[in-house]
Amino acid sequence: MSGPVRRRPADAAGGPALEPGAAQALSPAPNRPPAPGETWLSIDSDQDIVTARQRGRALAEQAGFTDSSLTLIATAISELTRNILSYAERGEISLAIVEQNGRKGISVVARDDGPGIPDVARAMEIGFSTSGSLGLGLPGVRRLMDEFEIDTGAGRGTKVTARKWAQ
Repeated sequence: MSGPVRRRPADAAGGPALEPGAAQALSPAPNRPPAPGETWLSIDSDQDIVTARQRGRALAEQAGFTDSSLTLIATAISELTRNILSYAERGEISLAIVEQNGRKGISVVARDDGPGIPDVARAMEIGFSTSGSLGLGLPGVRRLMDEFEIDTGAGRGTKVTARKWAQ
């Protein structure tokens, strides 16, 4: 049910790899207006987690998800936004209704300019945490959603894309 975890090398982003600890400004939301059904939210406080969760749940409801799936999607959004605050202090999340092969779903893209994840395989192990938490965040999101991808590198931030399809 869950998709692969893919990691792009730090220098494949189209520029030089950053030295560990080097700051990089978060680029703004796409240089286009949001598509119909798409929302971009800045994440820099606990209240933003609540807002993102509520907006994601509302979009998923519009896409036709069941009540139990709405809860799973909201939980995944909470985990991703909590990670932004815990590891990068600020970032953004995109929520969108998507369609593919005649089915509707929701796409969640969380990105930040934090320190990045130096060892993705280790970060995806249930119980592994560098913050003292239970280590359920990213592995939990992968389990809750149908598709999951990480693009990260030490010193260049993290972008997590997750999608769930209505049954």
